[in-house]
Amino acid sequence: MRTATEWNGRGRRGARLSAGLLAACLLPLLSGVSALAAEPVAIAYLERRIERPNPLNNEDPVPADQGRKGAELGLRDSNATGRFVGVSFDLASKVVEPGADIRVALSELLSGKGHPRFVVVNAPAADLLALADAPEAKETVFLNIGATDTALRDAQCRKRVLHVAPSRAMLTDALVQLLVFKRWTRILLVSGPDQADGLYAESLRRSARKFGARIVAETTFDARGADLRDSALREFALATRGPEHDVVAVADELGEFGTNLVYNTESPRPVVGTQGLSPAAWGRAVEAWAAAQLQQRFRKLANRTMDPVDWAGWMAVHAVGEAAVKVKSTDPEPIAKLLLDPAFEVGGFKGRALSFRAWNGQLRQPLYLLWPGAVVGTAPVEGFLHRATELDTLGLDRPESACKAFGG
Repeated sequence: MRTATEWNGRGRRGARLSAGLLAACLLPLLSGVSALAAEPVAIAYLERRIERPNPLNNEDPVPADQGRKGAELGLRDSNATGRFVGVSFDLASKVVEPGADIRVALSELLSGKGHPRFVVVNAPAADLLALADAPEAKETVFLNIGATDTALRDAQCRKRVLHVAPSRAMLTDALVQLLVFKRWTRILLVSGPDQADGLYAESLRRSARKFGARIVAETTFDARGADLRDSALREFALATRGPEHDVVAVADELGEFGTNLVYNTESPRPVVGTQGLSPAAWGRAVEAWAAAQLQQRFRKLANRTMDPVDWAGWMAVHAVGEAAVKVKSTDPEPIAKLLLDPAFEVGGFKGRALSFRAWNGQLRQPLYLLWPGAVVGTAPVEGFLHRATELDTLGLDRPESACKAFGG
């Protein structure tokens, strides 16, 4: 029988042995953490403020912090995850007023704290191209969250520009897939006067040809100078007369008249497109695949609903954060290398791993078909197949894209 002294001695020796083993195991990790924690990964958020028309019908205006709040939530989430491997992140933000030179703002950000190599851009296509072509940005990775122009994923692509926001082609492909699934294949198209409206309308035509739907008639509508609150019933009855159709598709990206088109068409038909049943990367009603948790965290931070641009801002910073955690480094070079690697995958609360297309830098992702308050469907829609992944049925597939910057 052992004495208390013997037990205490064995206990002390066991404790010393356990502590020694623990120290031996943790010392490399702790020394790595100490080295990694020295310099945070520097990320920048750059936005061009856009002047938008006053909304009709007392609709909520576009939030002044749209996109930026999403990036801030991405920073919080990345720091929460990164602390387990000793990686931290900083975010510098700059908003450029209309008419100002956005390249000056980029130079200021790149020369600021940490010299960011990752820039989240919420700006029109022309600004994004100017930034990507700036001489001082040769080593910068841009993450586009605001420009949906399909041309940026096509002939106007740039090598170190990743597109988190879906393209117009992806959005209209998602919409037409649902219409074809429901056999609502005859489309009457109403377009607004702006250039963006024309681009959306052209994308709808392309998607209709791609999936076997048909534009049976087209008309344009200019809401300027009219008070639609008094004349919508009469005005839209004229604009939506035409051959027999299943849906009225609207191309009104600025929201000047599309909302008023609902229930004011000549025939009792659903309104789809930029208003009505709309394709989007995110929306208030999205809650599956633990998305409700992301929605709650965003509402707590921003005191409002998370919209598609906010989700893209969150996703952009989250992707950089995931890459840094996977390489366990704050060195921007391996982080950028992994981000640009076609094998890189990242979660986005959409039920599957997301990745950037190797041929044009577009983020593969499911899209939602939304009516305010409800998710009507998710694309890719069942039955639309692809040889590699059905996610590539949305937007420009490799054979369709003229992008050469990525080596395609």
